[in-house]
Amino acid sequence: MSLALTDVFPQGNPYLHALGVEVLEYGDDRAVMALRLKPEFMNSWQVAQGGISMTLMDVAMGLAARAGVPDAKSSATVEMSSSFLQPAGHTGDTIVARGHTYHRSTTMCFCQAELWNGDKLVAKAMGTFKLIRRLDISKKLDHE
Repeated sequence: MSLALTDVFPQGNPYLHALGVEVLEYGDDRAVMALRLKPEFMNSWQVAQGGISMTLMDVAMGLAARAGVPDAKSSATVEMSSSFLQPAGHTGDTIVARGHTYHRSTTMCFCQAELWNGDKLVAKAMGTFKLIRRLDISKKLDHE
């Protein structure tokens, strides 16, 4: 089952839409994302460029961060570290990021993600995310 991007990003997310990211699961402090690898995602070795892997894990963790907080409208990455265990894949492969929350305070959330290509674990990430509870931040910034 796949969710529409607008189900989890009501204002839209042009970057994820352009990449072709699918949301497979969202809720209960977890998120699962999938991406079919395209030729333009490859590096000079013809394997997925690391930034694609990091993007998918970042978004899976960010969604997991706000999945368990009803009034959280978004999340912002504060810090992220990634470990690449093996090449993520080649053109035509589908990679899947599984993110989940392992600790939450009132404003911060600590998450981890795994990136899989079939039954191969290809990367892991940990991240810290700030929960954003309202979307009118631009009004606040204009005022200051």
